[in-house]
Amino acid sequence: QVLLEESGGGVAQAGGSLRLSCVASGTFFRISTMSWYRQAPGQERELVASVTGGGLTNYVASVKGRFIISRDNFTKASLQMNSLKPEDTGVYYCGCSTHPNGITDNWGQGIQVTVSS
Repeated sequence: QVLLEESGGGVAQAGGSLRLSCVASGTFFRISTMSWYRQAPGQERELVASVTGGGLTNYVASVKGRFIISRDNFTKASLQMNSLKPEDTGVYYCGCSTHPNGITDNWGQGIQVTVSS
């Protein structure tokens, strides 16, 4: 079982920056893909960005050019969020996959990000 701990959320003004971090611990063989999701009030959870063990990244169109996901090692991932917009507000969840297919099968508790206009 994987325990994912998120940190770094909070409040920022539009145009500002925040950095989220996620650290995995527990008993597992290997983590393949690590991802960040977000859920805005009244909306479904969406994938924001992901990074594979090999460093391949993927972003939702709305954050391309503003957010950067990085992998410090096989158990830690960060999300640098720049040029924040009010529509980036939501609860951000770290997810990871312990399978080669990369499908998320472990979740963090979530961390609030609020962007004020």
